[in-house]
Amino acid sequence: MLEKINEHKITTLLLIIAVVYFFLQYLTPLFSPILIAMLFVTIFGPLLKGVQKKLHIHRQLGAILLLLVACGLLIVMIWVLFSWIVGSLPEWIGRLETLEQNLRELIQRGSTSIGETLGIDGGYLESTLLSRLDEGMSYLQSEGAAGMLSGSLQYLRKAAVLGGFLVTFIIAAVLLAKDYDRIMNNLLDREEFHVVLEVICGIIRYIATYVKAQLIIMSAISLLAALVLGFSGIRHGVLWGIMAGLLDALPFIGTGIVLAPLALVQLFEGHYGIAVICLLLYGACAFLREMLEPRLIGKRMGISPIAVLTAVYAGIRLFGLWGIIKGPLGFMIIYQTWQSLQRRLRELEPPGEGAAGTAGENSE
Repeated sequence: MLEKINEHKITTLLLIIAVVYFFLQYLTPLFSPILIAMLFVTIFGPLLKGVQKKLHIHRQLGAILLLLVACGLLIVMIWVLFSWIVGSLPEWIGRLETLEQNLRELIQRGSTSIGETLGIDGGYLESTLLSRLDEGMSYLQSEGAAGMLSGSLQYLRKAAVLGGFLVTFIIAAVLLAKDYDRIMNNLLDREEFHVVLEVICGIIRYIATYVKAQLIIMSAISLLAALVLGFSGIRHGVLWGIMAGLLDALPFIGTGIVLAPLALVQLFEGHYGIAVICLLLYGACAFLREMLEPRLIGKRMGISPIAVLTAVYAGIRLFGLWGIIKGPLGFMIIYQTWQSLQRRLRELEPPGEGAAGTAGENSE
């Protein structure tokens, strides 16, 4: 089989790309809890062995304890964030009332100026715009309440899906922790699975590198945003900056979900300089991520940063926003598979072939 691969390298590479695309597009959504559980047990396998030796407990129990600690930390973080948001709701409601008042004053001043400039009835323009503002505010209030009620079933459905995902992940992680050594020994005994093991090790190395890179980027963006927003005089600016840095790592949410509304609020409150600072900070955070991510991931994996950037762009085009993760992951699977196959081909080369070629080159 390796000889056929050597004869048809382009066909083999295209076949690998097709298989990886099929895997990422159709199989990962179906088996994502199992796949994540496999990665969890593989990455934390040494830690689970250490816990088993020191505490003299089964590895399954060690996996449960590790998962409970992780869930506890996550719950604490969510609770702190939720408490902060709920505590800030009265302030935001007051700001909405102030925003409405500012809009009314802006319409009153602007209507007079526009009427004098264009020679039209400013009073009619003012009354029309104010009536549209009242309709918009009443629509937001009524539709916001109705939307919360109508969307409650969707939220419950999503919560049920998330709960099923977590339960499946926990059960799979516990079962794999029990049979992990047996599975790995069976794979090592069969030579045809050595390529699969090399690819898995490469993927795990990539994931570890990716997580470290994200932590560095999140820390850098959190520090930058906290300093800028703190010194700009925004209330709770440091907390908003930290939240922007944390949300920047999520595929569907970035710093814009924090900085864009802050800029809009500052604009309507008349703080135009601070609004511009928020928008410039948003651009700086996006530039910082685009600059650091390919360098950190590519440099540590021995891959050109432009290749990682291309993989991110191709992933977004193929898989949507989740392509930020799937693009580089698919590239690493293809890269590791191809490199492993090439190593197998070099091992099968006759020993004298390379020496004869070298001697012939020296004689020439």
